[in-house]
Amino acid sequence: MPALPRFLAHQIAGGDRTRPLWRHPVTIAAAALALTLGAVPFLPDGGDDDGSIAPTAETTAAPGTVGRGKVTRAMQAEIDRVLAEGAGLDRAQGRTALARASVRCAVFDGQRYCLGFGWTNQSREALAARLVARPTFGRERTGDLDADGIIARNNARSAIARTDSERAELTMAAQSVGKVWMLRHEIQGVELPDDFAARHPEVAMSDLTGGDERGGFGNNYPEKFSILKESRILAQNQTWWCGPATMQAIGWSSSKQRKNQSYWARRLGTTTDGTAITDMVRVVNNKTDYDAKDKAGPYVVLDISDFTFKQWYRLMMRHVHDYRAPVVLHPVLLKQYYPYLDDDASGHFQVGRGFDQNPGGNPQLGWFEPWDQSRFDPSEPRIGRVQWRNAYRSYRANLDHFQHNVGV
Repeated sequence: MPALPRFLAHQIAGGDRTRPLWRHPVTIAAAALALTLGAVPFLPDGGDDDGSIAPTAETTAAPGTVGRGKVTRAMQAEIDRVLAEGAGLDRAQGRTALARASVRCAVFDGQRYCLGFGWTNQSREALAARLVARPTFGRERTGDLDADGIIARNNARSAIARTDSERAELTMAAQSVGKVWMLRHEIQGVELPDDFAARHPEVAMSDLTGGDERGGFGNNYPEKFSILKESRILAQNQTWWCGPATMQAIGWSSSKQRKNQSYWARRLGTTTDGTAITDMVRVVNNKTDYDAKDKAGPYVVLDISDFTFKQWYRLMMRHVHDYRAPVVLHPVLLKQYYPYLDDDASGHFQVGRGFDQNPGGNPQLGWFEPWDQSRFDPSEPRIGRVQWRNAYRSYRANLDHFQHNVGV
């Protein structure tokens, strides 16, 4: 078995022994990492509920706005440049150097995409600093790939495997830059370039609307709206399978056929360290129809650290109501944001699927929750699969995750 990176060995040695190991898969994840990263194949893309439930709408989607764009010569040259920089990982020594070598960014048509983090306005240095900061120890792990996991995976991959994975990620990003421009235009009011239509024929010109023409903060949206049948969500089967359980619900809602969570774990490349959000978006695009032009178009990983709450909530409404497509929510699962928790937990995935503007009260967000702490410790309270809660808390939980991003 290959030697573990120093920071992972330290994590094992400093583990919390006040709880049984099965309650903290991070200790198992670190020890098994060198084996699981190499053993999981990169496969070709070939419940009950409780609480107050808003009405569900299973309706036909309106025409979408954005398809996949073409990878231009300039984009291909940028992809090749970023891939060439990956050689720095083979020479990097120490956590800071590994973090910086892991965060490499490409600029496609004026928008910046950084490996592992998605479309962002943050600097490479700022993103690398997030990886250098160690995850908070002692939290329950639910299956999101944390900073330790990202660095360890990048360090453990062979040069060939890393290049193949990164080429696919960057190519998918280059094809989706038109959607990123549109989201920032519609949600944040970013002005489109004068020649945008000529450069992006994949965007339907009839759908080019100004950032303020949707009616401000939800004025043109119904008070309540939701998608996805409430029966199509199951609790995660393993403590590190929030990604596979989230993908199970999304895939089930797309194909109307349920595939087991191990099927999705293999396609996501999930290990005991968890699942990366970039892999969540990759599999949504390759194994569901939610990426079709008449729905959401190609899913992207979008950094929301520069979104206000109103912009973030409007993004949720835009995606669920206009695209009729679920959001891959990516919060950190803390009790201060999720009162149904008995313990603080890690970064996490949920299925965003509804909103309730709740005039006169706090706006609500609806989501499917794959985490049920009672499944792994019967002494803890059960968590329902269908949730409707304070949307601002979900926004803060998204911002408090070290990656600050969502899959839309």
